[in-house]
Amino acid sequence: MTTEISLKHINKLAIPALIAGIAEPILSITDTAIIGNIDENATESIAAVGIVGAFISMLVWVFGQIRSAISSIVSQYVGANKLNEVKSLPAQAIAIVVLGSVLVLLISYPFSKQIFQFYNASGVILNYCIDYFNIRIFGFPFALFVFAIFGTFRGLQNTFYPMIIAIVGASVNIVLDIILVYGIEGFIPAMNIKGAAYASVIAQITMAIISLVLLIKKTSISLKLSFDIHPEIPRLLGMIGNLFIRTIALNVALYFATSYATGYGAAYIAAYTISLNIWLLAAFMIDGYASAGNILSGKLLGANNYKALISLSNKLFKYGIVTGTIMAAIGFLFYNSIGKIFTQEPAVLEQFYTIFWIVLITQPINSITFIFDGMFKGMGEMKYLRNLLILATGLVFLPTLLIFDYLDYKLIAIWIAFTFWILARGLPLVFKFRSKFLPLINHD
Repeated sequence: MTTEISLKHINKLAIPALIAGIAEPILSITDTAIIGNIDENATESIAAVGIVGAFISMLVWVFGQIRSAISSIVSQYVGANKLNEVKSLPAQAIAIVVLGSVLVLLISYPFSKQIFQFYNASGVILNYCIDYFNIRIFGFPFALFVFAIFGTFRGLQNTFYPMIIAIVGASVNIVLDIILVYGIEGFIPAMNIKGAAYASVIAQITMAIISLVLLIKKTSISLKLSFDIHPEIPRLLGMIGNLFIRTIALNVALYFATSYATGYGAAYIAAYTISLNIWLLAAFMIDGYASAGNILSGKLLGANNYKALISLSNKLFKYGIVTGTIMAAIGFLFYNSIGKIFTQEPAVLEQFYTIFWIVLITQPINSITFIFDGMFKGMGEMKYLRNLLILATGLVFLPTLLIFDYLDYKLIAIWIAFTFWILARGLPLVFKFRSKFLPLINHD
């Protein structure tokens, strides 16, 4: 059995996954950049997109954990050469998550005003939040459907089709954003923030249709539902449950960050929205290597190939450092130009440039954290990931934010808290992985 995972093999999975991974943040960044340049209430519109984006991201991340759970189980069956035994699982998993997403839509839609008042939104910003959310939430079930199918493709060691789907979705969103936000004189009226919401929903529906067609036509996985519950459903639900709790903890951090930024004023929440979207874009870019780690670690664990697992972790650690450093360097090189892509408002740019340097220096740390996070998901270690994130949020993020907010650091307080939070999530994963698998190699 081979103990080496080549760079070529990793990149074959990582590069398409990287491109696919940036689809969701591209949707948000496109909305932010285009809305930030409208003629009327641009700052308030950016603020609304940021607040709604934080809430919808919370929903997507909480329920979107189905992707990692499906990928983990399917890849372990692939590694053990037992794919036929898991073919009926994805259909049942997709049905569960889509039904859950429709329930969330029905519950959240009537209470959109109360939800965003909870985020400290008021006045014009609150009205924009309601307008934007009440359209975008209809894309939520389609987004989760796509996530579940992406998880199935990942489990099958295929990141190419998710890449194609993501490229099409992002392209549709960008084109429709320009048309619907700004309008076409004499044909389509300018819809401003509502146009951005419609563009996102149409893009998500497009991705869902393509995902369905490719899964049916290009794989042996059937979406025919069986009344016989697959024996892996309890384990899948256990993984989703642990990831659900974990993601709630993650979104506690995002909620407090967004709420505090909103409380500082419109210019602050607008600057925070831009910085967070850039941070998330970078996070999803490194997700390519995290996805490769997720896919390969599950397969190698299923094959009990611990030497290759250690080799994989060492390579991904190096790639993560290099990738994160390159992203930071690009950010510093174009430091004064990047903010102006999103807005021309001097007050917003002033706040953005006071924190952008922190966003950049966290990139190598983020890379390591996300890569090992992906590997642990691939190995099915959801309980450990759950406990770690709860501790990192409760004992690191929140105290750090409260201390530096008390010292009146405002947005800097938020990004210092994010930095320590990422460190608290990443370092234990590296130590845990090596302490668990190095002894297993020595015993072989």
